Amino acid sequence: MHSLEQYQGHWLVLYFYPKDDTPGCTKEACHFRDNLGSLKALGATVLGVSADDVDSHGKFAQKYELNFPLLADSGATTAKAYGAYGNKNMYGKVFEGVFRYTFLINPEGEIVKTWKKVSVDIHTEEVTKALQEAQAQ
Repeated sequence: MHSLEQYQGHWLVLYFYPKDDTPGCTKEACHFRDNLGSLKALGATVLGVSADDVDSHGKFAQKYELNFPLLADSGATTAKAYGAYGNKNMYGKVFEGVFRYTFLINPEGEIVKTWKKVSVDIHTEEVTKALQEAQAQ
């Protein structure tokens, strides 16, 4: 169990993603894995969240040697609270699911930056830059 209160006093990168071990989600997770050192050096913790269960997260994390926690949001309660869940349209099929959104949360627990259009190839660089800018203020 994790709660936002646990991260008070620290920067938090809270990223929501649709599904473990799918192409875009894997690329995004691996970019966070590969850039975790620079994010930690800036005092940030990274948490990934999807509606997949703990077992799925464990397999995904092990397969790609992910070095940050993946949180199981069964029922998508947290994703819904952050507005990161709703109707999606893929190849003409409409269904509900988790959106690829990221939130940068400051040490006071306030969201200071939100990404609702995420390009997985450059996202960690965008997060790092936003974190540096937010800390400079």
